[in-house]
Amino acid sequence: MIITPKIRNSICMNAHPAGCKQETLNQIEYIKSKGKFDGPRTALVVGSSTGYGLASRISLAFGSGSDTIGVFFEKEGTDTRPGTPGYYNNRSLEDAAREAGLKADSINGDAFSHEVKKKVIDLVKEKYGTIDLVVYSLASPVRVDPDTGEMYRSVLKPLKETYSAKSVNAMTGEVSQASIEPAAQDELEATVKVMGGEDWKLWISALKDAEVLSEGAMSVAYSYIGPEVTYAVYREGTIGKAKEHLEKTASEISDLLSHLKGKAFVSVNKALVTRASAVIPVVPLYMSILYKVMKQKGIHEGCIEQMYRLFTEKLYSTGEVPVDDEGRIRVDDWEMRPDVQNEVTTLWEQVDSGNIEEIGDMDGYREDFLRLNGFSVPDVDYDAEVNEF
Repeated sequence: MIITPKIRNSICMNAHPAGCKQETLNQIEYIKSKGKFDGPRTALVVGSSTGYGLASRISLAFGSGSDTIGVFFEKEGTDTRPGTPGYYNNRSLEDAAREAGLKADSINGDAFSHEVKKKVIDLVKEKYGTIDLVVYSLASPVRVDPDTGEMYRSVLKPLKETYSAKSVNAMTGEVSQASIEPAAQDELEATVKVMGGEDWKLWISALKDAEVLSEGAMSVAYSYIGPEVTYAVYREGTIGKAKEHLEKTASEISDLLSHLKGKAFVSVNKALVTRASAVIPVVPLYMSILYKVMKQKGIHEGCIEQMYRLFTEKLYSTGEVPVDDEGRIRVDDWEMRPDVQNEVTTLWEQVDSGNIEEIGDMDGYREDFLRLNGFSVPDVDYDAEVNEF
């Protein structure tokens, strides 16, 4: 079978097994080239499919020599069709980690469920002893409450009034005006249930109660703030309120970890192409311009570079973990530099369908988007038949 990308509504609907494997190996090689750092002995990454979660697991395994457990919800390949990208990414990671003499296991299932939490705890007790670091990197549009069985769906909407701003069709480069109606109260509450900190706290509570967290155990979850141009649909919208809840939960989790002398943090990361960010209106246009500006300044980072810097310069640097006034780690510091944002704002005012390819880095955005699913990866023969899934 020759596999080509199938894109629908800003979502790539299929994956290329060989491309996913090669992209994972490329990230591994990047971390190996950077050298070792003194990090956790064991790490659990909840949400390790792609993007920041996958990059976290790779950075910890091949930078710190950590034994890792990944949790994700992906489809395996069958005899006739490929699986989803996270399945291939983590399979490739595990093979490489085991070759390097590291422990590496994955649990494929609903991370929101009590069942998956129990499976992880049983695995830790059987093979890992205790966990030093818990990375929480879930980005799901749907959550089933594990106690009530009620299903909640998140929405990407403003809160105060209809929001209108420039947006772009990333595949065609057409810039248009996007309008989004404000969310109802129940939509806001559902989004917080899905993307807020409730499940993160449930994970830490379950691990704590099972006594599988190490002395000094830490946890980190990922958030985003972004520029003023995206505030209405992001930081001041339903997603932003969920992220605020996530950030407030960090202090509650720190209290849970206090008897172990541990602590929880939220890391505010840079705007990058992930399966979650690709479907947020306005954000892809902002990112294409941001990519252009940051590449020109020589400070652009992808997920793997961001996570390596998070662990080496922030979470596992010597001394106290550096945080902002709200107690958050900031790895978006280069993105939010005044000189960067001033240039992005100027270009944002100028951009339209006629100049987007010049003003923005649409090629870079498209490449990152396709690589999430194993396409557009260098050194992969996409004309070759794929027979094993």
